[in-house]
Amino acid sequence: MPRSPPKALQKLLSDGVEDTFNAVTVDGDTSTSDTLLLFATGAAAKRGATKIKNASDPTLKEFRKALQSVLANLSEQVARDGEGARKLVEITIEGAKSKPSARRIAMSIANSPLVKTAIAGEDANWGRVVMAVGKAGEPADRDKLSIWFNGIRVAHKGARDPSYDEKAVSETMKKPEISLKVALGLGKGTDRVLTCDLTKEYVAINGDYRS
Repeated sequence: MPRSPPKALQKLLSDGVEDTFNAVTVDGDTSTSDTLLLFATGAAAKRGATKIKNASDPTLKEFRKALQSVLANLSEQVARDGEGARKLVEITIEGAKSKPSARRIAMSIANSPLVKTAIAGEDANWGRVVMAVGKAGEPADRDKLSIWFNGIRVAHKGARDPSYDEKAVSETMKKPEISLKVALGLGKGTDRVLTCDLTKEYVAINGDYRS
């Protein structure tokens, strides 16, 4: 592995967290102790590793790829280990005006207590998803929205999907991993965030102790 100066390592980390740690939310809050650190020991110098000057150095290609994989894995663990969490929820937005717009919509859904409690109750309540899209304050058209839970389309063009199968939807919502996709039909902006459900255990954990 090449030797990386602090500024280069910081650039790699800053780039890497955008679609990993910055795309994860448990309840929308950030603890005063939430910290992500990346250290370099300098041990590679003893093995004759080439010293690099910046984060764009081509010798960092494999390291960047490995770092991204580690960040993705660790950030997913944060969502899986949310307080009282029982389900990992992946939210994908397609057809937004832009990626930043897609991110804000995805986070609006991911941080919605009504969406998160519906998932905890294993209810594919697409009306709450529509609500969360609307409150994001981003361009959206209800009559163009399509929504999927675990690949099953439950809403199309702002209404319940004509082929909606309650039994199939109820069964898929029992799974420990839920994929929620929203297609806005407005542009090419896409994004993906991870979150978890909001359970009674979350309330107990955060309400039954005094700091």
